[in-house]
Amino acid sequence: MILPNTDLHLITVQLEELRPTQITVGYREVNAKRAHWTSLDKKGRAAAIDSHWFPAVLGPKERYYVVDHHHLGFAWLQEGVQSARVTVLKDLSWLEPTLFWRMMEHNQWVHPFDAAGKRCDFGDLPKQLTGLADDPYRSLAGELRTAGGFAKDTTPFSEFLWADYLRLKVARTLVRKDFDKALAAALAHAHEPDARYLPGWSGVVPAAAPARLPGKGAGKRAKA
Repeated sequence: MILPNTDLHLITVQLEELRPTQITVGYREVNAKRAHWTSLDKKGRAAAIDSHWFPAVLGPKERYYVVDHHHLGFAWLQEGVQSARVTVLKDLSWLEPTLFWRMMEHNQWVHPFDAAGKRCDFGDLPKQLTGLADDPYRSLAGELRTAGGFAKDTTPFSEFLWADYLRLKVARTLVRKDFDKALAAALAHAHEPDARYLPGWSGVVPAAAPARLPGKGAGKRAKA
């Protein structure tokens, strides 16, 4: 969970200099944000840049590691936006890399998993937001939440947890070839009891079987 601290302050940073803290995004969501950007006029774009702050941690070599809004940053870079406002959550620039990444993981500020849900080394994180790979299941999870499949939650990387669940439920070929049908399948699985460990789950917990009362002869058998 991201908590306020005394290191919090706001600066302007070149978007291409922001370092991602995850390996993938959902390109479908990136494209939706690009479409929204192109629909804005000059005043609307200026307002969007002014109101969207990228939370980041200052790391070794004075690099800013963004911990949220990866889709938005990727979309803006694709649309030629050069700079953005950054909220610095913590200054960990004085730590050596091993300790830095240990603290990032401890605070749930990094998600080093690839498009197959496999854990990777921190060195595998892309150097720029435009280096983020596509995870179609992350797109599916994002659309599932929008469709009411689960509630918005403050759990870090909650959509990725749902993406990993959906990998086991919806065929990859269906996600690639017919996204609407894949979304319908995801909705059918979203409220199942085996998904209740996931953040924002809104299904119904299965009722426990009622306890069986002893029969009339039980007391006599126990007494005997």
